[in-house]
Parts: sequence; structure tokens; C-alpha cells
Amino acid sequence: MRTTHPIEAESYRRLRAACDTSGLAPRSRDVLERIMHTSADETWPADLVLNERALAAGAEALDSGAPLVVDAPTVTAGIAAYPSLCLMGSEAAYDVSARTGITLPAAGFQLAAARVADGAVWVVGSSPTALWELLRLAEGGVLRPALVIGLPVGYVGAAEAKAALRDSGLPAISNRSARGGAVVAAAAVNALIYGPMDI
Repeated sequence: MRTTHPIEAESYRRLRAACDTSGLAPRSRDVLERIMHTSADETWPADLVLNERALAAGAEALDSGAPLVVDAPTVTAGIAAYPSLCLMGSEAAYDVSARTGITLPAAGFQLAAARVADGAVWVVGSSPTALWELLRLAEGGVLRPALVIGLPVGYVGAAEAKAALRDSGLPAISNRSARGGAVVAAAAVNALIYGPMDI
């Protein structure tokens, strides 16, 4: 059983004093608070787009041992309690990228979709191009995710890819702005794995 360190508990008390999250549904609150805690940023409530039903489905999938597919090793590094599949750095991804011109994270997702078609949780914390590739694959019926955590960062294409994710109808969470990143994406996954912070 996971225990909460007193420093972490005090940090959450201060977070909740600064930003009232009590009105949110349970999974949405967990994800928002972990992202705020990880980034020490109280402005996330206005930016995150949360879907309680999608988050519950993602948590259930992970609880059942569903695959967790991530776009970059930096996302993997932030998730200690669950194995993830990241093919960005594989030789096959380099081959696909060289042959097609797509980025390595997008190539990694293309390869992962051939292994994990249905019911996985897909996490994009680094590359908008990986999210675009995921959307292309899903539109073509190649994959059917349990949840997409779409939080890539970048000035080129990130906000647009996240808007497209929201428009796709896929079970997902995202944010409206260009910010995001591996740390916040991993925080969202950890919220689904660990559940509420007991303080």
C-alpha cells in the first residue's frame, strides 16, 4: 500500500487551500491535482479539458492490466508503477521515419498500433506529431483506445492537435494551450494508477 510522505501531504493541503478542487468528480480531481502538484502551477483548472467518464474508463483499463503506450522515453521515466510501451527509439521506428518522413514518435505510435489495436491507454506528452498520427490511425479504424491522454507541448501544432483530439470523439483528456509535456502527462497517468491523495 502506498503511503503519503508528510511533505507531500502538506503540499496537497496548500494546493487545496490555494485552489478549491472539491467540486470536481473524483477522477478529474485526481488528475487536476496531480498535474498542479507536479508543475506547482495553479492555472491548470482553466486550461485542462477533463472527461470523468473517459478517465474512469482509462483507470479501469489500467487496473485490468491494459497496455500503456507512450510517445517518448521522458514520459516512461515519470511512471514508475506501471510498464509502458515506447517504440520511439527502436530500430524499426528509425526505419519507418527514414522511409516515410514522419517523426520518430509518430513512427513509434504507428508500430505500437500494430501490436496494440484495442483497449490501450495512449499517452502523448512530448510530440504533437505522435498525436496527429494517433488520430489518423484511429480515424482509419486501426486502433480503438480506452483513453487518450493528449498533453503534448510545443509552439508548432500542439494546441491544434489537442483541439483535433477533442473534436475526434475519442475518450480523452487534453488542454487548450500549447503547454503540456512529459511530466504533466505522466502525472495524469499516475493519478489514474494511484487514485486520490489521502491527506
